[in-house]
Amino acid sequence: MTNTYIAIDLETTGLSAKLDKIIEIGAVKFTDGKETDVFSAYVNPGIRLPERIIELTGIRDTDVEGAPDMEDLLEDLDVFLGEEVLLGHNLLFDFSFLKKAFSYKKRKFEKTGIDTLKIARACLPQMEHKGLGDLCAFYNIPLKAHRAVEDARAAGLLYQRLTEHIKEKKELEKYFEPTPLVCQIKKDCPATMPQKGLLYKLHTQYGIIPEYDVEKLTKSEASRHIDRILSEHKAVMNRK
Repeated sequence: MTNTYIAIDLETTGLSAKLDKIIEIGAVKFTDGKETDVFSAYVNPGIRLPERIIELTGIRDTDVEGAPDMEDLLEDLDVFLGEEVLLGHNLLFDFSFLKKAFSYKKRKFEKTGIDTLKIARACLPQMEHKGLGDLCAFYNIPLKAHRAVEDARAAGLLYQRLTEHIKEKKELEKYFEPTPLVCQIKKDCPATMPQKGLLYKLHTQYGIIPEYDVEKLTKSEASRHIDRILSEHKAVMNRK
């Protein structure tokens, strides 16, 4: 069992690291089985939160509007994480969002990690559902789901409970060992001046109040918004 690790979890606006944004970070450090430090922060995504995310997490626009941007949190988060092993439930999901955030500022983010979902699949093949909530219910671990620190803490405690299976089957030890985290992130650049200028023009022309901050868009995001606006208003004109 790894004695020191940082359990991490993110809340995001959706499931795509390429298209969606981080809105909350939770990281809990465990040393010798005990919680020793916590990192918690709201993140301003620069867009209005989808209603389904508000319903799922309880996080509202008012919670993130005054929060720092992700790039403003990178240094503090990097210092907190240090060289420690990361741990999470379906860890590559969270890692992909963080790797994208660091790559956007041209910073490396190379980590080793432990995925409690992979461990659960090896240790509990008889369980049909292996979501964090299902496993916490199975082990009677308290969980306030879909909040970053609570999910991170629960994953850290779940790891400790799962290690009990090693006593029964030594061959399971390999699933508890940290491994390099690998995911391919396509770098994206900030939106160009012509893209931003066109968006501002379209907003004025069609009376659009955007749910995003034009100045914070990437090239692909700006392109997507431009295409959507032109497509929607072309359809309106055609109906007329």
